[in-house]
Amino acid sequence: MWWKKILQIWKSQDLRNSILFVLGMLVIFRIAAHIPIPGIDGVALKKFFSDNQILGLLNVFSGGAMENFSVVALGVGPYITASIILQLLTMIIPKLEELSKEGEAGRQKINQWTRMLSVPLAILQSYGMIVLLQRSSAQILPSFTPLTLATTMITVSAGTVFLMWIGELISEKKVGNGISLMIFAGIVTSIPSGIQKILVNFDQSQLISIASFVAIAVITTAGVVFITEAQRNIPVSYAKRVRGMKMYGGANTHLPLRVNQVGMIPIIFAISIILFPPMIAQFFVRAKTQFLANFAQNTIALFQNQAFYGSIYFLLVFAFTYFYTAIVFHPQQIAENLQKQGGFIPGIRPGKHTSDYLHSVSQRIMLAGALFLGVLAVIPIVASQFTGIQNIQIGGASLLIVVSVVIETVKQIESQLSMRDYESL
Repeated sequence: MWWKKILQIWKSQDLRNSILFVLGMLVIFRIAAHIPIPGIDGVALKKFFSDNQILGLLNVFSGGAMENFSVVALGVGPYITASIILQLLTMIIPKLEELSKEGEAGRQKINQWTRMLSVPLAILQSYGMIVLLQRSSAQILPSFTPLTLATTMITVSAGTVFLMWIGELISEKKVGNGISLMIFAGIVTSIPSGIQKILVNFDQSQLISIASFVAIAVITTAGVVFITEAQRNIPVSYAKRVRGMKMYGGANTHLPLRVNQVGMIPIIFAISIILFPPMIAQFFVRAKTQFLANFAQNTIALFQNQAFYGSIYFLLVFAFTYFYTAIVFHPQQIAENLQKQGGFIPGIRPGKHTSDYLHSVSQRIMLAGALFLGVLAVIPIVASQFTGIQNIQIGGASLLIVVSVVIETVKQIESQLSMRDYESL
């Protein structure tokens, strides 16, 4: 029973202290998210994010820190961007690839470079966000002096570094990934405000629409759990080896291939690409050249069109799923490792034939994963059209993060409990 697990966790003093420490760090993160930068028109800022669906999604991921323009307005976005860049460079630059294979020392070196790269990215993103808000149609930010601009950029960038530090402190407790838990906390804390907006505009005629939305949310959650845990098990056998008078090996096991091997990365990539054109267009809305100003207005209007935005979003997520899986999944290396360890797939010859077989299986199950991620990305758009509820804060992408983080955290806590059981024996 679940309550027995909770009682077992509470009786374990070090595990209980670790969980309480993590909760305390998340509370500090939420307090920082509500400390605004001075001189901001809060009402105009919230309206600006509520009118822009893409920026609204980024605001949900930051836990409302962007909407408040707080000292941690960028959240852990620069760190995630830096991580993606380093992962891509690891696949391209041979020295980085060798470093990643050096075990814990190599991973720590890459993590250090990721943290260092996050700082200039945070400075660039803070400047871009300030310019975007200043050039918006609403007078959100005042005209900063160079000193005020530099101070604001340093403050917001320092907020990102502060969250990176908190994330690492949380990860050290081994009850969940710190960065993922902060994103999870940001998404979960946006649920009450979303419910409040629906209740404020509640009408009895919307009862069926709200019930439909709840049903869609439940079905989506069940689908996220199913796909997150779904995997194709490839049977693997190990040849028997005789050493002296003893025989070793001969075990039968399996190689798991997940349907969704890349998690949220394709959706993050797609958001970055689809956010770029309207964000650049915002800079030219007030251009003196009429053609340039009209082109910027048309670009913004095009991306605000739900049909166009949903179609492009779906296609980008689908394409990036194949792209990123090709980067992180290496059937040739898996085939080589199996051959070195004396393992083979029954009915498949070792070496290139095994590599080709794994590649074909991966391509088939990847189709289901790509379609699933694409549908998750556009669920808020489709649900808002069918239910008529426009204030949908938690979409399919957010549900994927929430469910994945919960599953990962529960597994880590269970592994900690299992370890303590073995130690007691």
